[in-house]
Amino acid sequence: MLELISKLEAIKMLRKLKISPTVQRIEIAQTLLSKKQHMSAEQVMGVVNQEKPKVSKATVYNTLGLFAEKGLIRQLVIDPSKVFYDSNVSNHHHFFNVDTGELVDIGDEELNINQLPNLPEGTVAEGVDIIIRVKSR
Repeated sequence: MLELISKLEAIKMLRKLKISPTVQRIEIAQTLLSKKQHMSAEQVMGVVNQEKPKVSKATVYNTLGLFAEKGLIRQLVIDPSKVFYDSNVSNHHHFFNVDTGELVDIGDEELNINQLPNLPEGTVAEGVDIIIRVKSR
């Protein structure tokens, strides 16, 4: 069984980011923020609805989108059919195993990026996400 953060901790995190702490948002936050992990929307929905259906698919997707927009989690688009939500919002990158579907963190200090290319005029860099795809030999 997954060890969840307390409802009070979840409420504090949500309120700090000016997210209204509805029952569904609290449960989703408790599930995803229980540890540093990568979960798909379907996995979050499965955990939240494990005992009985409480949260709709639309609510899960909308809540995860809101959490990502507010910086509570990171949205990782591996390809158009694979989106994960990462509870670790620190600067880091990922290995993605195409055979198993597993994402593994790479510490920011483990990857050396000397220089970014010139950015398009009128833009600033918001972040750099590197996903290294690996497969079994």
